[in-house]
Amino acid sequence: MRAVIVGGGKVGYYLVKALKEKKHQVVLIEKDIDICQKIAEEIQVDVICGDGSDVEVLKDAGIEEAEVVAAVTGKDEENLVICQMAKVNFNINETIARINNPKNTAIFKALGVDKTVCSTQVICNLIEGEFNSEPLKVIESINRGEMILVEAKIDKDSAWKDKSIEKLKLPKECLIISIIRSEKVIFPRGGEDIKEGDKVLIITNTDRKKDVEKSIIGG
Repeated sequence: MRAVIVGGGKVGYYLVKALKEKKHQVVLIEKDIDICQKIAEEIQVDVICGDGSDVEVLKDAGIEEAEVVAAVTGKDEENLVICQMAKVNFNINETIARINNPKNTAIFKALGVDKTVCSTQVICNLIEGEFNSEPLKVIESINRGEMILVEAKIDKDSAWKDKSIEKLKLPKECLIISIIRSEKVIFPRGGEDIKEGDKVLIITNTDRKKDVEKSIIGG
């Protein structure tokens, strides 16, 4: 998977490092030449020194081959512009923006940014999850990693399809907290049926993740 990350501050640094460790192809764009040199030496990643809102700089970074663009600078307005350019100019499928002011979340969504997040780990998990063939996508770790928030996308072959929540075989340490259906959030009761195309958000103990996956695929 190829990702372009814009912004080499603390968030960008640790995000690039995490993705490199997972063997993804990553290119970083950063304005400050000193930061560029430091990151290139420490992480051995391709770094483009320039303005991430400049079309030519984005092209130099190989954005036309990228599957994900994450704008993680310290300025919300820059992150918005970069994500919009990635969508409009380069038709990038997945754009992720770091937001520093939570009040901007609705604006970013309205203007076409696919995902808005604050945490480095959440951004990393989102990027990983887009190209992960496993039944569950980890969204965030909770309580120092003892629990995780995961998303299950229900397809036509899922064992959960057309079943009510109360009939699912789930570990005791597992809780379905919401269902996203056609961009609407449903807070389910036991009798709620799960449909094809639903995204089911679940909190579970980390060591029971495999059990939840088996339940979803019918193993």
